[in-house]
Amino acid sequence: MIALIADDHPLFRVALSQACANILGADAVLLQAENMQQLWPLLRAHPHTNFIFLDLKMPGSDGFTGLTALRTEYPDVPVIMVSAEEDPVIIKQALALGAAAYIPKSAPLELLSAAITAVLNGDSWLPAGLEQDVQNAKTLIDDDFARQLEQLTPQQFRVLKMIADGLLNKQIAYEMQVQETTIKQHVSAILRKLNVNNRTLAGIMFEKLRLPQ
Repeated sequence: MIALIADDHPLFRVALSQACANILGADAVLLQAENMQQLWPLLRAHPHTNFIFLDLKMPGSDGFTGLTALRTEYPDVPVIMVSAEEDPVIIKQALALGAAAYIPKSAPLELLSAAITAVLNGDSWLPAGLEQDVQNAKTLIDDDFARQLEQLTPQQFRVLKMIADGLLNKQIAYEMQVQETTIKQHVSAILRKLNVNNRTLAGIMFEKLRLPQ
């Protein structure tokens, strides 16, 4: 069993790691990352990770950008969101974008066992007290955009993020170490899949994934 804990608060990572060790047993491999930059090489080294605990807001993951990036690149690895944010709207959006479970940081660690069991069984999970409020909440992002995002390849998703960050094709090509013509092809595919006419509109759509800090 391999689990990855991605959170920028060291004490919370340690507490979550200890709780997971108690639940999964001594043979479990528990990996830790304090930002998205650390997370990616760990996943590449352990592509058969059983699940990921992902903080909603940590360096390199603005709002739902980390979740959607993971779902794009590793769709078979379940993501359990953990956050101090308990707004039903935020929770419902995380689940709509592919999170397998959502655990508020105020929840007792004893609930981890139920969440992990559900996720490993292929089910989604929420604390019982939040289910009704989440069900009644609206989502921040319409279903059409969520489906369009699912069509993007991992490379196209990275290009879209850099477009939203204001980078030009030449700069994106440098960052990704490819030819500029390759980036132009990615941009064309992104615009087609998102059904927009220009990169500015594509960047505006990506911004919907970010949350105010």
